[in-house]
Order: sequence, then structure tokens, then C-alpha cells
Amino acid sequence: MNILVCITHVPDTTSRIAFTNDNTEFDKNGVQFIIGPYDDYALARAVELKEQHGGKITVLNVGEAETEPTIRKALAIGADEAVRVNAFPSDSFFVANQIAAVAKQGEYDLILMGRESIDFNGGMVHGMVGELLGLPSFSPVMQLDVEGTTAKITREIEGGKEKLEVSLPFVAGCQEPIAEWKIPNMRGIMSARTKPLNVVEPTDATVHSQLSKYELPPAKGAVKMIDADNVEELVDLLKNEAKVI
Repeated sequence: MNILVCITHVPDTTSRIAFTNDNTEFDKNGVQFIIGPYDDYALARAVELKEQHGGKITVLNVGEAETEPTIRKALAIGADEAVRVNAFPSDSFFVANQIAAVAKQGEYDLILMGRESIDFNGGMVHGMVGELLGLPSFSPVMQLDVEGTTAKITREIEGGKEKLEVSLPFVAGCQEPIAEWKIPNMRGIMSARTKPLNVVEPTDATVHSQLSKYELPPAKGAVKMIDADNVEELVDLLKNEAKVI
């Protein structure tokens, strides 16, 4: 089984977020970057499928040279080789075009990625990749099992879950509990140093959106303490100030 796993290079969720240049650029100083958590689930499931069926895992990242430590971590977790498209991931359509260009050359049975990145939370790339490749695309996929050339998947829908059967190949945007995160061991870390990481130049693709400005959410207001016996004041504040009733 030949699996392509697309990963993002995103700030750790515990990082302090700040902006520079009049709030037009993300301040990377002191920020720890990680594999996108949803991509981690996709990679973990790919490793499990490889252990069950054999085959090869290729990880793909659209990013500049600074993303290579993150890619090496994916190799340490269990991927066999990596591709980095040497370009800044400017918008979803651009990224989807880069993924599709690589996928067309690899004859992959499965293309897995997270349901969304945790920096921009667009949740659009898997659908675009499927459209560009002429393949079905499903998200968010919570369960994935493969039998021969058929996969059984469970995805989350509003108000419940949907169970489907689909023929390979297809694109899946993954989320928990599709697999448990895997932590690199020492053997994996050492072997990752020698696994191939191929850098390719981006294909021409139109960028349809442009970032104009970042904005932090407003600071939380002070807590108002209401006497336990003053129910009328509490109701008035909830109705007229908080507007929750």
C-alpha cells in the first residue's frame, strides 16, 4: 500500500501568539512548531495500515526550509520518505495544487491529512485535492480500515456518524479517534536522519486570497460578583449585558 500523508508545520498550542509589522506578520520568535495535531492522527493511522498491509509512507509538506525539523519528526514516527515543496503555504488553493502535483506522480492508494490545520482552521485542502485529482474526498474521518482495494470509513456528521465503503484511491481528512498519537523512539529518531527528504520546486498556481491583517481576540472583561440574594440584578445583567437569556 502506497500512502501519502500531508502534514502542516504549526505553532504549538501552548505558544504565546503575537504579531509584528502593524499586525501583518506572525511573530515566530520563541515559538515552538509541531506537526499539526490532526495530521498526527493521519500519520499514526498510516503507520498502523503499513504495519497491517505493508507498503510505503511518504510525508509531504508545503513549506520553506524551516519546516524540515518537523518533517524529520514525521520520518522518526514511521514515514519512509518525505517531500518538501519549497514554497510558503500562502492559501488553501495554492497548497492543494502543490499536493495534487506531487500526488499525480506517486500513484498513491491513500492520501491522508488532518481535517484542518490548527493555525488557520480552513478545513478546505482535502476537498480541493480530491477535486483536482478527480478522487472522492471525505472529512472528518474518525475510523479507517482497508480490506484489499476497499476501505470502510466512519465520518462525523451533524447529529451523528456516517459509515461508508469506498474504493481506493481517495482523500481523507482525519481526526481523533482514528488512531493514537505515536511518539518517536530513539531508533526512529536515528533512522530519520538518513531517510530521504526530497525538496521540489512548486508548480505554478494562482493565489486567490491574501492576508491583510491579524487581530487577537479581545481581552476578557473583569468578573462581576453578585450577592447570592440579589437574583433580580443577576437576571438583569444576564439579559441586558451578557445577553445570554
